[in-house]
Amino acid sequence: MASPEKRRRVIVLIADGVGCGGAPDAGAYGDSGADTLANLARVRGGLALPNLGRLGLGHLTTIEGVPPAARPGGAYGAMIEASVGKDTITGHWEMAGLLTEVAFETFPDGFPPRITEPLARAAGRGLIGNKPASGTAIIEDLGPEHERTGALILYTSADSVLQIAAHEEVVPLDELYRICAAARAIADRERIGRVIARPFVGSAGAYRRTYNRRDFSALPPSPTLLDALTAAGVPVVGVGKIGDIFAGRGVGESLHSEGNDDGMRLTLDALDRMKAAGGLLFVNLVDFDMLYGHRNDAPGFAAALERLDAWIPALEARLAPGDLALLSADHGNDPTKRGTDHTRERVPLLTFGPGVRPVALGARASFADLGQTVAAALELDPLARGVSFWESIRP
Repeated sequence: MASPEKRRRVIVLIADGVGCGGAPDAGAYGDSGADTLANLARVRGGLALPNLGRLGLGHLTTIEGVPPAARPGGAYGAMIEASVGKDTITGHWEMAGLLTEVAFETFPDGFPPRITEPLARAAGRGLIGNKPASGTAIIEDLGPEHERTGALILYTSADSVLQIAAHEEVVPLDELYRICAAARAIADRERIGRVIARPFVGSAGAYRRTYNRRDFSALPPSPTLLDALTAAGVPVVGVGKIGDIFAGRGVGESLHSEGNDDGMRLTLDALDRMKAAGGLLFVNLVDFDMLYGHRNDAPGFAAALERLDAWIPALEARLAPGDLALLSADHGNDPTKRGTDHTRERVPLLTFGPGVRPVALGARASFADLGQTVAAALELDPLARGVSFWESIRP
């Protein structure tokens, strides 16, 4: 292990839901033809992403307005998910070296009484909804009843999630979080990946979900990259929902963000504070998925991508010799597809920083290749999963 004063900084940026199509098993998930970037560019008449294009994004799929760069400014490729599933947990865990080989349970017909009855008792409130639904749609439909009765809005999706929505003036945040923590204990018995608190504000016809969302995730069943780094004394800082996704394990500092713009600001602030000790800065930018993919909002998704693109030079300017940045995603969420669920896709892999060699990384067989590369860059022993590409790109 390098001495702390010589340790590099590694930044992993997850553009949540930004897939690049081409998953070989997409059809098995009902996602044939899903390609978040290509389809978004097609329906928008092109995307303006000059900085991401310069880093090699145009080599990954056909993106109108983002041609393949003649001389890419970084290493580029795509990653294929080896885990079963297409949700946030499976994607992030695999990137950290933990494959999910048995799918979490899903509830396409809503939750059975063995779940709802103990949940209602623990909450001390009634439950309404209890079906797969778009979060924004079910809040609009059932918000007035919730405000009138105090009953919690319970819903799920195609993913392994138990979501509880409540108006912040009806159910205070502390109470909602307590209820979700109790639901997590129930979810553990049922192999449910995440319990999500979904607070909202406003009035009928104008409800709005807030960034006080909180994820109560299953505990990773075995150690991850983050545990290995922490055990080795390497700092790990999470931005956004990273701490929640790993149930706090292996994350030394967790910074709550209120959307992409705030997450990008926090990323630069954290990088400045990590100059001395180095370590891993693991960032989730949630708006692509939460605000735009799940709402089939192609214009909003495109605008968010363009804001990320415009911010990339600010990140590059903060990188010192030896630093490494990797930009990827945890799954797709094609806003042009029917339905509001995640899509099984390959995800981008853009790797850049001072001196990083601009090589083609190809189609990686697992998201775990990213974590294995981070481990190598930070001089850890190899993880159990993944193939490092560090020697191909290192300065």
